[in-house]
Amino acid sequence: MATESPPKLQIPRWIQLVTLPLLLLLIWAVAGAVRHVIFLFLVAGLIALLLNPLVRGITRFWIPRGLGVATVYLLFAGLVGAVSIALGTVVVDQTRSASHRVDAYLTTEHGQPPQTHAERDIDRLQVWLNHHGLRRIKIRKQLNDSVDNIRTKDVQKYTTRVIDFVEGAAIGTVKLLFSLVLLLVISIYMLLDMERLSGAVNRRFPPPRGSPPLLVRIEQSLAGYVKGQALLSAIMGLSAGFGIWLLGTLGLGPGLTKYAVLFGAWVAFTELIPYLGPWLGAVPPFVYELIVHPISALWVALLFLFIHQIEGHVVVPNVMGTALRLHPLLVIFGLLAGGEIYGLPGVFVALPLLAAGRAIWEFFSERIVLEPWGEAGAEPLPVPVEVETAAPEAPTEITPSRAARR
Repeated sequence: MATESPPKLQIPRWIQLVTLPLLLLLIWAVAGAVRHVIFLFLVAGLIALLLNPLVRGITRFWIPRGLGVATVYLLFAGLVGAVSIALGTVVVDQTRSASHRVDAYLTTEHGQPPQTHAERDIDRLQVWLNHHGLRRIKIRKQLNDSVDNIRTKDVQKYTTRVIDFVEGAAIGTVKLLFSLVLLLVISIYMLLDMERLSGAVNRRFPPPRGSPPLLVRIEQSLAGYVKGQALLSAIMGLSAGFGIWLLGTLGLGPGLTKYAVLFGAWVAFTELIPYLGPWLGAVPPFVYELIVHPISALWVALLFLFIHQIEGHVVVPNVMGTALRLHPLLVIFGLLAGGEIYGLPGVFVALPLLAAGRAIWEFFSERIVLEPWGEAGAEPLPVPVEVETAAPEAPTEITPSRAARR
């Protein structure tokens, strides 16, 4: 026999008008006071919800849940560590090579007369301007003075600082992995008790007939977002890396072939930041070519302009359209709010939280109904009307003629 849908909970008007605003203000005040703790628990909850389907799949083979949680976390930690070490090694090596190349381009003299590659490129640019009717533009002296100024300030010192910064960032990343122990411990406890929590939520808020439970909906929304974002980052990183390699191979971007992996990995990483990420990904290769071969920077700019057009009109609508299902204005608000509340980590966590919030909203919107405030077509409330009581009529006097007629 088919079970009836659970009854809907109606929130009275007085709660909507008074209690809900006060509750929101109280939650906001408490969240502001302990925002770091709340952030840790939110991130731990997201991790637990993302890994719970894997643990649930492992426990189907008569494996205890504790052992399943340990297996999933060991595999997850090993994968993250291997990827971090591999990318860190490549990034540090290629950054060191690129800094030495920039240093040699600006400071090493060769040929007769002795000139650096930068000075020769400046002379070629001036010759090109002269041959195209732009003799009035005199840039040779100004650019040569700029190169001499950079050379006298010891460019090696600045490139060494860049190398030290990248190496420090790599070491800081390793330290960050160790500092996440508390976050992992919280998520492990959540994951161990996830089945008990799911059962309690389902008993209190049973899902409608034919609809998945609340926690399963959240898991599906987070998994869809992560898959879409990973696919988007991979597509854009590979596209940018291949395009940069192609420019270097064709001779349109000197030196780009060697650093295609570095710039492609950077583009894939910046894709995690919506709207701003694609533009941030184009900055390092453009600046590199602007220094090494200024005319080639134009080809890099055209390449990324083409990639961004493909991304905006083809990749994002097809990959992220069904993964996030949020209005762009809501996405922008969430990103700005996350950055304002918790900086860059808040920006990264904002979209997964919005995806989870949408799943929660869709679940409870089927169960909760706000008491109407006077809908169109509703019957008006009866208004009491005072009825005037007529004064009693005076008894009519019966005259003899009227009595005779009767």
